[in-house]
Amino acid sequence: MGLPNVTRYPEATVARDERSIVIRFGGPYGEQKMSVPLEYVGGDAETAELRLLAQLQHIGYSVRRAER
Repeated sequence: MGLPNVTRYPEATVARDERSIVIRFGGPYGEQKMSVPLEYVGGDAETAELRLLAQLQHIGYSVRRAER
């Protein structure tokens, strides 16, 4: 499964809980959600979350970190 098309879902919100990182993609075509278990990201969870935000922004998404 790949990422949704950035022109259809230009907004990405990243949230982290004790078990996973959740990415919500939104835009004019609705919303898509993707969940990645923390065991798959390796290393420190906060570092992985910040790295993901940077990568999504580099790809072209408008990113934000969800409030806790």
